Amino acid sequence: MSVKRDLRWYLFKYWASSLIVLGLKKRATEVFEEMLQEYPNDPYVLSSLAYLKTQEGDKAGAITLYKIVVQRSDAPAYSWYNLGFLQEEIGQVEDAEFSFRKALNLDEKMDLAWYGLGLTLIQQRRFDEAIKALKKNTQLQPMSPYGWYQLARVYVDRQEPEEAVKIIRHLKDFEPKFAKQLERETGLTV
Repeated sequence: MSVKRDLRWYLFKYWASSLIVLGLKKRATEVFEEMLQEYPNDPYVLSSLAYLKTQEGDKAGAITLYKIVVQRSDAPAYSWYNLGFLQEEIGQVEDAEFSFRKALNLDEKMDLAWYGLGLTLIQQRRFDEAIKALKKNTQLQPMSPYGWYQLARVYVDRQEPEEAVKIIRHLKDFEPKFAKQLERETGLTV
């Protein structure tokens, strides 16, 4: 399903984008809302409004808009990821899991979606699945400490300190602050 865009659409987009660059997000929101009246259900407009609502702290409003975007058959993986991210932030853990899985069905190399999925699985105490998701995240993004950190925490929760120690040792090579934080939090030393 393609979206019909004309010169007016691009002028709206330029205007709203310029307002964002100038720091006039409230005015940019008004422009996108006006644009949405002329171009209903346009995924770019909806996603832009969702982003601005997130910036304003209106996560519920942003979720509502992302839900409209992901109803489209051509919804991109990042729209599902953004929806899942916000759902996880407000405690809609099962919904977030569903959204992250949809994102991964569209793009299995989306490291952030693997990380988000891992977080939702941890919250549901589904540690075996969380380990798989976090390992996939660390394979795709080996120099990011966040997946490694969460993975170590899961191993500690599963009473597998030797696995957590391996991760702490690994983190000391490139993220010593995270390694020290894990040592403090877990009582494990390397």
